[in-house]
Amino acid sequence: MLERREKNLYALSANRKTGKVYRLGYAGESEQFSFSRLVSGSVHRCAYEAGVELVLLDNQYSATKALRNAKRFVDEKVDLVIEFQAHMDIAPQVASILSGAGIPLIAIEIPHPGAYFYGANNYRAGWIGGHHLAQSCLNIWAGKFDELLLLGLPMAGQIPQTRMTGMLAGLRDLLPKFDDRRVISVDGHGQYEHTLQVVRKHLRNSKAQRVLIGGINDPSTLAAFRAYEEAGRAENCLSVGQNASIEARREMRRPGSRFIGSVAYFPENYGQAILDFAFDILRGKEVPPALFVKHRLITPANVDEIYPNDVLIPMDSTDSLLYSSR
Repeated sequence: MLERREKNLYALSANRKTGKVYRLGYAGESEQFSFSRLVSGSVHRCAYEAGVELVLLDNQYSATKALRNAKRFVDEKVDLVIEFQAHMDIAPQVASILSGAGIPLIAIEIPHPGAYFYGANNYRAGWIGGHHLAQSCLNIWAGKFDELLLLGLPMAGQIPQTRMTGMLAGLRDLLPKFDDRRVISVDGHGQYEHTLQVVRKHLRNSKAQRVLIGGINDPSTLAAFRAYEEAGRAENCLSVGQNASIEARREMRRPGSRFIGSVAYFPENYGQAILDFAFDILRGKEVPPALFVKHRLITPANVDEIYPNDVLIPMDSTDSLLYSSR
């Protein structure tokens, strides 16, 4: 409630504004992904700093839980909901539950009918990753490859899948003549363990010597790359992820790794942008239907410049899973 203006001088915190205290609902995607944990932490921190009352729930990557949480927000009589859930098939139901109660909705990453949107510029993010993959293929293999392995997430719906469309477009910008029959699409559910199992199975039949790997997120791409490592075929790969998560950044720092880049979304900055968006909506200001992240390519060459403090972040259980047996 107090802030220190200078030595021995304190005043009421400027962040604790008088007047209406907004009551917002936030449903996080899941605690199992570092990306969604960072988004949740950012929203939570910024809400506290702004003096907002936050009803904080976890969707646990579950459609059933997301629907239950939407109903909980109605019962809690929140002023606005910030929703982060990955199941496109229930998005209309979630949106309907909240709109029926007159509660505005900001959807993170996965569009919901009638909701405001904050998140990735999916096509652009995919294009950046695909273009880097193609440039690296030209530099290392003179533009020749045998297989393009794309790791999608169909359950998230068409909009996030444009990330994969953008990746193909970025590749074709530099490698315009490759055969579509070289493209192998795999559904890894956006999860490390599931993708690992699916790609292990794929490798039993694939004889491709030069493979480009592009995933809808870093857990998918890292899992596919790990499967190739297990098979002793890591040198056959060039891999580019999405999100530039801490796990991906650590992999890029590993000497000789063929995980050559990831497109950054900066989830640690989501909170302030989303809270500002929410306040404008609640105050009746004219706002756009969607706000998009400004993406940037992270590579082994610039990862220490963009994320110099990674060394201070301890490994968690996810990191231990990714780096075991190495």
